[in-house]
Amino acid sequence: MSADWKEVTAEWKGSTTFIGKNSAGGSVQMGEINGKPGVGPMELLLVGLAGCTGYDVAMILEKKQQPMQDLKINVRGKRVDTYPMVFDQIEIEYLFWGEGLSEKALEQAIELSEEKYCSASAMLAKTAEIKSSYRILSPGEEA
Repeated sequence: MSADWKEVTAEWKGSTTFIGKNSAGGSVQMGEINGKPGVGPMELLLVGLAGCTGYDVAMILEKKQQPMQDLKINVRGKRVDTYPMVFDQIEIEYLFWGEGLSEKALEQAIELSEEKYCSASAMLAKTAEIKSSYRILSPGEEA
């Protein structure tokens, strides 16, 4: 288990706009700059959840030698009306593209991510009910 700290900074750019940066140089815009919208802080939590579970699922399916050609994770969250306005409902939809994907393997990968490996899911589950679903699409098929 890693005891290392993860560090980020958020630099204020006026009004309610910030640029978030990590120590590796990655950045994300929160709030509008010159008419260009950014991603909101609470949306970033959902993006983090999508990336966390997506990473797990992709790695598990690779180990199971599943012929996945593409993966997209849609996440939406509903917040309560009172402050601090946490998420109380989150829905995750996994879209898999590939021929010959095993539904059992997909279900196991999703379950392992959500119940064992994804730390973002574990933290958000303390305040939100998280439901997931998946669809298998043929290569080239539109979601």
